[in-house]
Amino acid sequence: MIREFKAGQLTVKIYPERRAMGNAAATMISARLRHLLEQQEEVNIIFAAAPSQDEMLAALVKEKGIEWSRVNAFHMDEYTGLPADAPQGFGNFLKQRIFGLLPFRSVNYIDGSGSEAACVKYASLLQTHPADIVCMGIGENGHLAFNDPPVADFNDPLQVKIVALDEVCRQQQVNDGCFATLEAVPTHAVTLTIPTLLQAPAVFCVVPGTRKAMAVYDTIHQNIQQQYPSTILRNHSGAVLFLDAQSSDQLSVQKEG
Repeated sequence: MIREFKAGQLTVKIYPERRAMGNAAATMISARLRHLLEQQEEVNIIFAAAPSQDEMLAALVKEKGIEWSRVNAFHMDEYTGLPADAPQGFGNFLKQRIFGLLPFRSVNYIDGSGSEAACVKYASLLQTHPADIVCMGIGENGHLAFNDPPVADFNDPLQVKIVALDEVCRQQQVNDGCFATLEAVPTHAVTLTIPTLLQAPAVFCVVPGTRKAMAVYDTIHQNIQQQYPSTILRNHSGAVLFLDAQSSDQLSVQKEG
């Protein structure tokens, strides 16, 4: 690790490169999982689906000594309108990288049909299985899940909702290589809301790469406001932000704030 500091209640850890960052995050997540499994019968964990999570997911799958058969898995967002077998689908992304590789007690996929009933159903599952751990990233526009700045609500009354995706968010999907053109990116998605994500006692946020550097800067230095959704992480005492040298490049000041 290069350095560690606090931003409000948020712990920030910076590593020299992506693999070290992902390995460190997986080590912390697995330690939390083992601890919780000693305390309770089941553990509920929500995953983000994005290339930024690849190193962490690859390392987490290799962790030993975790009773995955007592872990219920969820994910935090899903496009609407994609074919069920589309590789860009977030459920399919996670099935390939973790959901299909480990013997989870349950894997709970978001229905991407775009119906209100699907949102209500997933919200009910989350009420029955409150999240113990969330593994997330931050978007280039500062979003958490698909809570882009125009729709982010720190006091959202809903647990799961349908949202329109802003252009920065949609362009990120092209930048990440998930879609060939902006026009191919869906315009709407189902997302867990910010209060739903942050009610988990432990939040592990993995954010590598040059294209995330300004969003990371905003997360640490902007006032906590919905225009910069990720700033709310500074109010979560159980949140850890994992960065690499590239994503932390704009952080000129490392101090409490």
